[in-house]
Amino acid sequence: MRLNQLDGGGGGGSAGGSPDLATAPAKKKAAANTIENELEPNTGKAAKWADSATTAAVAGFAGWATAAGLKTVETTWDKQVRTLLARLASEKTALRGTALSFSGQELDTRARIAGVRPASNITRY
Repeated sequence: MRLNQLDGGGGGGSAGGSPDLATAPAKKKAAANTIENELEPNTGKAAKWADSATTAAVAGFAGWATAAGLKTVETTWDKQVRTLLARLASEKTALRGTALSFSGQELDTRARIAGVRPASNITRY
């Protein structure tokens, strides 16, 4: 058994492979902004458009079983839209929180490393 090399399985780490953890705060911020400025507003607009079209269809089929079916579909659709909007908001918050968390952790680690002085005979002089 040899322990002085990587296993060849593509593992990362400091032995020349890719880093174990990488973060891109700018990309996280851009993704959160896309959710906030494009996905959430456009999802809301699409939901309102579908609601008005369904309401018109329900009125057109008044007295028919189709109207009741469309009303059930509309209720289900509205619930799904609310769930999707909540999920988008959650993802946006998580992206922003993760970017802040990693930045804070990086600054803390830098401060700790900067505070450590190597043991050296040169520092005595």
